[in-house]
Amino acid sequence: MDEKDDLISKLIEENRLLRERIAELEKRLNKNSQNSSKPPSSDGFKKQARFKTKSLREKGKLPSGGQAGHPGETLKQVAQSDKTIIHTLLNCPHCNLDLSNSAVEGIMKRQVFDIPPPKIEVTEHQVELKYCCSCERTVQAPFPPDVTAPVQYGANIRSYSVYFNHAQLIPEDRVQQIFADIFKVSISTATLVSFGVGLSKTLQPFMSSVLHYIKTASLKHFDETGFRISSKTQWLHVASNDAVTYYHISPKRKSLLSKLTGIVCHDHWKPYYQLKRVKHALCNAHHIRELNALIEYEHEAWAKKMKRLLYFALKWKTHHQGCIPKEEQKRLFILYNKIVVEGLKYHESLPDYRFKPARGRPAHRTGYNLLMRLSNYRADVMRFVTVPEVPFSNNQAEQDIRMMKVKQKISGGFRTTEGAEVFVTIRSFISTMRKQGKNIFDSLAAAVAGNVSTVA
Repeated sequence: MDEKDDLISKLIEENRLLRERIAELEKRLNKNSQNSSKPPSSDGFKKQARFKTKSLREKGKLPSGGQAGHPGETLKQVAQSDKTIIHTLLNCPHCNLDLSNSAVEGIMKRQVFDIPPPKIEVTEHQVELKYCCSCERTVQAPFPPDVTAPVQYGANIRSYSVYFNHAQLIPEDRVQQIFADIFKVSISTATLVSFGVGLSKTLQPFMSSVLHYIKTASLKHFDETGFRISSKTQWLHVASNDAVTYYHISPKRKSLLSKLTGIVCHDHWKPYYQLKRVKHALCNAHHIRELNALIEYEHEAWAKKMKRLLYFALKWKTHHQGCIPKEEQKRLFILYNKIVVEGLKYHESLPDYRFKPARGRPAHRTGYNLLMRLSNYRADVMRFVTVPEVPFSNNQAEQDIRMMKVKQKISGGFRTTEGAEVFVTIRSFISTMRKQGKNIFDSLAAAVAGNVSTVA
C-alpha cells in the first residue's frame, strides 16, 4: 500500500505540474495586441477568427461622426475664379423663341475645382560674355547659385521626389514611374536617391536644434523598435513630444540620449532607468493591456479594481482640466496602495509556482510580476495624476514610430546605413513640421531651396 500511495502522490504532483505547464503555454498562445505589448501585426490572420479587435478606450455617450453644432468643412465657391466660361442662352428651352437679342436679367454660376494637366517647364539661363579692356580678357555674368550644371532638375521636381519618397513612403522605382506617367520625365532611381541625400545634408543644423530642444524639454516620450538595415536588425529610437520629433538609429538597442532633463515617458524598458537627472512616467496603456490579460485568463479580482482605478483617475484629471486637487491625489494613492496590497496577499495565498524556465532566474506568476512593478514604481505609474502635463500613456512616441514601421513593411528595410540615416533625418523634419502646423510639401520645398529654420 505504501508503494501505491507514493505512486499516487507522485502522479498527483506530476499532474498538477503538467496542468500549470499547460496553463502557462496557453497564456502565451492567447497573448495578442489587446492583452500584451505585442504589436497588432503579430496577430496575423488569427485575429479575425479568435478574437474581436476592441479599443482600450471606454465607450462614450456621443455617437460616432460629427456632433450637433459642429461647423464642418465642405467645398465652397471662391470669389475670383481662374477661368470663366459663359454659356449663352439663344433660344427658350420651352417654346424655342429666339432670345439672342434679349437682355440678360441675371446669371447663375457653378464652379469646378480641378488640377490642370501637369507640364514640364524648361527654363534656359543665358549669361552674357563680354570683353573687358582693363583685364584684357573675356568675362561672363554669373549664373544663379542653384544653377550649377548645363542640364539639371529644378527645385520643384526635387521637392516632389522627396515628398513622394519620404512623406508618402513610395519606393524609388514607383516614384520613377509617377514622373514618367504623369510628368513625362524620365529620372533614374539613383538621381531620386541623390535628392534625399542632398536634403539630408541641408537639414543637419535643423536636426541639431531639434536634438537640443528635446533634451531640455520638460516632457519627452521615448520608444524604440527593430529596424532592418543591411539585412541586420538595428534599432530605431524616437524622442519626441507634441512639438518636435527626433529619430536616430543605432546597431545597439541601448544607444540612448544623454544629458537629459525633465520627465521621460516610456514603457518601463529597464535601460531607461539608467538615464540620469530625469524623472520617469510609465505608460498606463501597457498596464491596461496586462491587466486585461489577468482579468480575462487569470480572473484576478485586484486587476479589475486597478484597471477601474486608473481609468477613474484619468477621468478625474480630465474633469479638473489636468490639475487634480492634492486631497483627491491622496485618496487615489490610498486606493492604489490598497489594491496592490490586496493583490500581493492573493498571490501569497497561492501554492508555490513550480514552472521553471529553461534558463535565467526562477519565474514568478505574471500577476505577481506586474504587482511588484506597480508597487516599486508607483510614483512613476501615477505621474500623470501628480503632474498636469504628463499624459496617461506613451501614445505620442508610439504614434511617431508607427509610420517608420510602415516604411519597413513597404520596403522591407534599408540596404545601407547611410540610406537609413537620410530617411530618419527627413522623417524627423516632416514629423516636426506637421506638429508645428506647417504644410508638409511647402516645408519640403523651402528646405530643398535651402530655407530651413531651426527649432527655438
